[in-house]
Amino acid sequence: MNKADLVNSISEKTGLTKSKTNEVVDAFVSSITEALKNGEKVTLVGFGTFATTKKEARKGRNPKTGETIEIQSKTVAKFKAGSELSK
Repeated sequence: MNKADLVNSISEKTGLTKSKTNEVVDAFVSSITEALKNGEKVTLVGFGTFATTKKEARKGRNPKTGETIEIQSKTVAKFKAGSELSK
């Protein structure tokens, strides 16, 4: 399912117009993104939890040349499924 499919599905279930539903989906994604950037955790009971984790710097290998390279540390988003999705 892509964003357009999600918008269509929500629009059909709620009776909202597709343009209004698109605004809601955009606001939802934006709110989660902003919270994660601020280091917050977003929990939707029954659905799951969005959080961030820090990956430390490490050594890697260029698969084409075999050369050892330094991979910088970074913060990545993760999702843990809730009870409703884990069934």
